[in-house]
Amino acid sequence: MVPKIHKRGQRTIGLLCYLYGPGKAEEHVDPHLVASWDHGAPDPGRDPEVTYKQLQQLLDQPLALLAEDERPAKHVWHLSVRNGPTDRTLSDEEWGDVARRMVAAAGIDDPDQGSGCRWVAVRHADDHIHILATLVREDGNRPELDFDAVRVQAEARRLEEELGLRRLNPGDGTAAKRPTSAERHKAARQGRERTPREELRETVRRAVAGAENEKEFFDRLGDAGVLVRTRVAPSGDLLGYTVALPGDVNAQGEPVFYPGSKLGPDLSLPRIRERWSGRRTSQGAEQSVPSGPASARRRASTALWQAVLVMDGADDGVAAAYIAAAGEVLDALSKTSAAHTRRELRDAAFLFERASRSHVRAERGHDRALRQAARDLVYSGPALGRGEDGATTAMVIDAVFFLVTVAAHWHGKKAHAQQASAAQQAALHLRTAYRAASAQPMGVLAVRGRSLALPVLRRQVLRVREALPAELAEQVLAEAGWSALAATLADAEAAGYDATALLADAAARRELGSAESVSDVLVWRLRRAADLPADAQTMALPEGATASSGGAGPKAESPAAKGTQRRRR
Repeated sequence: MVPKIHKRGQRTIGLLCYLYGPGKAEEHVDPHLVASWDHGAPDPGRDPEVTYKQLQQLLDQPLALLAEDERPAKHVWHLSVRNGPTDRTLSDEEWGDVARRMVAAAGIDDPDQGSGCRWVAVRHADDHIHILATLVREDGNRPELDFDAVRVQAEARRLEEELGLRRLNPGDGTAAKRPTSAERHKAARQGRERTPREELRETVRRAVAGAENEKEFFDRLGDAGVLVRTRVAPSGDLLGYTVALPGDVNAQGEPVFYPGSKLGPDLSLPRIRERWSGRRTSQGAEQSVPSGPASARRRASTALWQAVLVMDGADDGVAAAYIAAAGEVLDALSKTSAAHTRRELRDAAFLFERASRSHVRAERGHDRALRQAARDLVYSGPALGRGEDGATTAMVIDAVFFLVTVAAHWHGKKAHAQQASAAQQAALHLRTAYRAASAQPMGVLAVRGRSLALPVLRRQVLRVREALPAELAEQVLAEAGWSALAATLADAEAAGYDATALLADAAARRELGSAESVSDVLVWRLRRAADLPADAQTMALPEGATASSGGAGPKAESPAAKGTQRRRR
């Protein structure tokens, strides 16, 4: 249940005409009252003898108790209450009870507080109602509406539980402003997948990802094709900015501009400048030269894993900085991703945006490596989705998945319900993106693993059982990704590493319980740690491998089965 307090208005009759009218797209069906201040207000929707003017005059009668100069400039209070698409349809009686409890919670008309304001609740759709109230009480006093939005949200959570509706997470005031219904209807008419506000939020976030200064940020916005206006003080100092989408105009044909702060609380110019406060100068050691997509993805993977490893023991401000910077990496990754992963990565970045903010203030500077990784991704160019850059895409998605999962746990411990939920939803999209990105490189590795000679394969089985706890070892040996892990262990051995120690360290570096495939995770950790090419096609066959890709070696589950047989003997 989503209650939303709209901007206060001046014309009661105007809002009544809209609520009882057909709607902007004929979406209003059977408009009628479900509740009112006196339980008996006349209803223009059900009584043809009643006019909108008559109802308006009754609602506005308390204004006459005040001198004209004492009346509020905007006396019309408007609240909409909407249920989700999966919620059951409430009856008129239930919606009437919802309305009475909402106006009481807001301070509009609480029976326990004496005479209240006059109000009506209109229903013109199955899933929502609108409440209109006049902001003068029956005794001529003004209602106390401080924190009315907070109170109606709390009442909505109670109603969800009592009415058996989908439970929403309580907010904390750090969410980005939601598109208005007018913006949603306009986007639908124009055939847009998202509203201009949402598209601009994504564009601005991508422009700021890894940016080092104002010039770079605004240059990126210009390159993205959005319209930009800046606000400059008489001294010449830049105070703020607004952006608009070309073609998104108002009734006068003028572009609709949005300030950064209205796109997201962290997208105002002062908040963006905070990100730059933690960076070194352009001559600093971390200034990088753009490289190919594969190198940038490998470096990003390393930076992400370093953040994962320190998150648990980090101070709250440091953890918040890592999470915010992870959002920049996701924005950069989605911007430069190949077609087969682009949609899922974009959706993951869109969802994680909510998880990147909380009331915990990020301590900038600790996020330097992650912001540099985002910058590298942007300037390395788009990945082709095959070869080494395609394989390193799977590697970096695997790493960012774990950081997003850690962020969800951190938010959960802090009781940041909306942020934790957003991170969990983003992780689901990252899983899907990983499957798409990893199918080809993991398939190549699996072929290499199946081509290993039996003595070489047995050596890798012994390594797994020596390096991992018994239960985890048997799980890995039974997974479909075991052949790819066997090939990776053989590659590490051929490169001169102690593959057993490398595997033990890779498994101990971070929990594996959230992994869909433990063997997949270990493959990428090993290939990153040993600096092995992510695309196994670029490597020579490991010692003891045959050129045949046919099933010369045992299948993925065979080592576990053979080990079980040996133990039984």
